[in-house]
Amino acid sequence: MNLFNISKIAVAGFALLTISCCSRGAEDPKKPEPPVVPPVAKNEVDVWITKSDESVKLQKQNTILAFTTNTNVYQNIDIDVSQTYQSVDGFGYTLTGGSAEVINAMSASKKQELLQELFGSGENSIAVSYLRISIGASDLNSSVFSYDDVEPGQTDINLTKFSIEKDRGVINLLKEILAINPNIKILGSPWSAPVWMKTNGSFVGGSLKPEYYGVYAQYFVKYIQAMKNEGITLDAITIQNEPLHGGNNPSMVMTAVEQATFVKKDLGPAFKNAAINTKIIVYDHNCDRPDYPIAVLSDTDASPYIDGAAFHLYGGDISALSSVRNTFPTKNVYFTEQWTASNGNFGGDLKWHTKNVIIGSMRNWSKNALEWNLANDPQFKPFTPGGCSMCKGAITVNSSENFTRNVSYYIIAHASKFIPQNSVRIASTQPGNLATVAFKRADGKLVLIVENDGANSEIFNIKINGKIATTSLDAGAVGTYVF
Repeated sequence: MNLFNISKIAVAGFALLTISCCSRGAEDPKKPEPPVVPPVAKNEVDVWITKSDESVKLQKQNTILAFTTNTNVYQNIDIDVSQTYQSVDGFGYTLTGGSAEVINAMSASKKQELLQELFGSGENSIAVSYLRISIGASDLNSSVFSYDDVEPGQTDINLTKFSIEKDRGVINLLKEILAINPNIKILGSPWSAPVWMKTNGSFVGGSLKPEYYGVYAQYFVKYIQAMKNEGITLDAITIQNEPLHGGNNPSMVMTAVEQATFVKKDLGPAFKNAAINTKIIVYDHNCDRPDYPIAVLSDTDASPYIDGAAFHLYGGDISALSSVRNTFPTKNVYFTEQWTASNGNFGGDLKWHTKNVIIGSMRNWSKNALEWNLANDPQFKPFTPGGCSMCKGAITVNSSENFTRNVSYYIIAHASKFIPQNSVRIASTQPGNLATVAFKRADGKLVLIVENDGANSEIFNIKINGKIATTSLDAGAVGTYVF
């Protein structure tokens, strides 16, 4: 390179330097740099909480809860979507005759408001998806009746006097509910056969006379057909509510051998001949006698007609459902009743029922989870003479214009609002004092229910696919997490 070229480069460099210097000199040296705005944290988990002290009831939280790859020392609830269990039929209550009576006494506008809240799909609804009803009267009716009552000493073996009209209040209310949710599943359960079919001629106790097994099977057929004519489809029936308890009004005792015999010789064939697809479910009593449904299902002639077994939890342990299901893996199990008492404690009932009825039944293969009575009045009426005088409804109907939500409303709502029919249970761990159950919905969303069974607040991580979201739950509180 010659000297001339070097000179040109030098001149050009000086010019660039001059321009650069002049440009910097034009800026205000005191002007601050614009602030760095951190990205807004995006919420990834919606949370609803109910606390045992009643200060918060099914309240959506406004805190940000997101997943991160960071680690910490807190306990993990591990979610495994690849490990699947049963599909869900629904969550709900028994729509007793008494429930229908007090709800039907409300003003038209208030009644519709309540029904939309219970059975609708809106933001303010809890989306109840399963109802149990009594076939004839239960002990939470104003009076005792069957669908074929005759004068003492008379019989009606052709069922010519059969009529469901005494249940007109329930039927009409069900029609209103079906207009809101046409997909709600309905289970029917009898408390007693007509007294003329029974050994003691009474609504209280006694057993079904063997000579009336065939007639009673036709009683079920006529009931299902009559309800169908009203536009109400029974998804399932149980053969007898609490067949080992003959002291209620009404009630009827039926042994496991009697139930198996009735199914294989009469009820199963009657349903088949009438082309009835309604599921037949056996037992429908406490978890302390899993030997009963096992005995019925072990009958090779009865078993083909039977969908599964139903349970209550006034005795025994909720793990009885798994015992039966593991013995008969092709059969379903159901949880059909648990009451909250008039003298119960909100916090105590919230913890126990969520842990056992919701989480416990679902972790033990149940297709559904039902609390007992949907509604009654402030005196826990109506009930039959000798019927349950302490059974608290999920709803107290105080007047034609006012109702109160009780603890079992929230117990069911923490599941029903977020876990629609056909959701599938997936695996979740239960660290320390935390009771959990998890589901995958058809829309791909995951739902986790957590109950803190301990005496202190618990901090924990929801962990899935190597990521965690850290949160906490007060002692005795219940949380539903949707993500």
